[in-house]
Amino acid sequence: MTHRHGWRQRAAALLSLLAITSGAAAAPIDLSTVAPTATPVTLPAHWQHGAFMEIFVRAYQDSDGDGMGDLKGLISRLDYLKDLGIKGLWLMPIQANADGDHGYATRDFRAVAPEYGTLEDLDRLIAEAGKRGIGIVMDYAVNHSAVQHPLFAEARGDRNSPWRDWYMFSDAEPLGWNIFDKNPWYANRAESWNHSGEAKDTPRPPPDTRDWYFGTFGPQMPDFNLRNPKVVAYHEDSLRFWLNHGLAGYRLDATPHLIENSATDWNDLPESRALTKRFADLIRSYPNRYVVCEATTKPRDWGDPQVCGGAFAFGYVQYFVDAARGRPDAVIELADYYKTALPTMVTFLSNHDIFAGKRLWDQVGGDAARYKLAAAGYLLQPGTPFIYYGEEVGQAGALDLQADLPLRSPMSWAPDARTGGFTTGTPFRPIAPNVATNNAQSQARDADSILNFYKAMLGLRNARPSIARGTYEHAFADGLVLGFQRALERERTLVLINYGSESRRVRVAGLFASSRLARIHPSKAAAQRGAFVMLPPQSVRVYDVRR
Repeated sequence: MTHRHGWRQRAAALLSLLAITSGAAAAPIDLSTVAPTATPVTLPAHWQHGAFMEIFVRAYQDSDGDGMGDLKGLISRLDYLKDLGIKGLWLMPIQANADGDHGYATRDFRAVAPEYGTLEDLDRLIAEAGKRGIGIVMDYAVNHSAVQHPLFAEARGDRNSPWRDWYMFSDAEPLGWNIFDKNPWYANRAESWNHSGEAKDTPRPPPDTRDWYFGTFGPQMPDFNLRNPKVVAYHEDSLRFWLNHGLAGYRLDATPHLIENSATDWNDLPESRALTKRFADLIRSYPNRYVVCEATTKPRDWGDPQVCGGAFAFGYVQYFVDAARGRPDAVIELADYYKTALPTMVTFLSNHDIFAGKRLWDQVGGDAARYKLAAAGYLLQPGTPFIYYGEEVGQAGALDLQADLPLRSPMSWAPDARTGGFTTGTPFRPIAPNVATNNAQSQARDADSILNFYKAMLGLRNARPSIARGTYEHAFADGLVLGFQRALERERTLVLINYGSESRRVRVAGLFASSRLARIHPSKAAAQRGAFVMLPPQSVRVYDVRR
């Protein structure tokens, strides 16, 4: 997007905002209507079938020495990401937020968090990433805002506020609710405001106020009333705002929790699915865009284009690690999943939430061989692989931190015990304990490193369309051996993974005595014929197949 185009868009938004604020109900933030613009993304066809990387901008690269990552720092690492073979970036929330960390407590859905940079910085990131064939996907929390969001701040302090119906309030205390082991209704009384982190100048209720507000994820993040058409329209306009800046898509957060009917009927309702479909259709109305939903309940359903069209494969992904640990039942699960699951599923080995698992290095106890085996499965199977930042170098979780924080430490760029190459200042959070060996700089020089293994796997995915978007055929599990074929048009690829500690000679399903196999990983080798293959222990073999 050119700066002239961005200036015109901001001017139009300002004029619309002035029109809104001149009325009886003055809006404290931009609620203007955003019209769609023909904003193409300069990305190749099928870019969304490549591997993505999930990036916590605060923890990725600091450009100014304040100890926190920012958009300029991320821009400086785009060549690294291109060289790795990444085709898309999922940015954890970068909008202005109240939590000062993970970003999911949004204060303004149309502003960049100032600690990360400016809207111009985001425009440059999108443009520079696009030049490298990388699409930028933003996290968007439809379900809730921060308790400090200007509309909620007004609504909670004034029962007659025009924004009162934008959130969920109750005059009587609702009983019988239990979401994530707690009652999601919180007292909206004066003495409860300090623990909610409210700003001093926020309107406060009188001391005798006794109403309650709803927050699925806690008192800091009140839920929007998404039955209100004005709230839905506000989100649609906000989604367009970023798409008009050339954003390549969205990761929609917590989509099964958009609508609640009662204390017993609150999770993954048909109304939530329909509303998600509406948002997903809007996103995909822009050419060459991508959308994926976080739905821990029945994720296969959410992968259907009639719901979201992309979904994280919760409940499946742990089998990659279990197979690498030597469990034959996990190998069976890996062979069978994509016999029925849609290829729109998103696979991963860990992410920013501890409920999804520790960092992979900690899951496999620092065993590099098992680490590579776990990675190979999800990088070569159907679905879209999402790599968590630092995973490609074997970064461990930070020590002496609680809950999700060990997963969200600064990226290990260099063998610097104090900064990890992340900043010239003091990191905002402790760095990984294995930074001396598991960092991008050191591993780039080691041909056998985890980093170079990831490059090899992504190189296969990017060079062979059958791996990126082909069919899934002749999958089998033979003890601790997993095998499957990927096929697209005339290209056919065979993947064999021996998770066991002993060599195995296996008969490959779908091959014949006349089949010709040309090995393409780990190195090219003379072609062989037949349906039997000898596999070294703990090995990955990839072949071009001519049947």
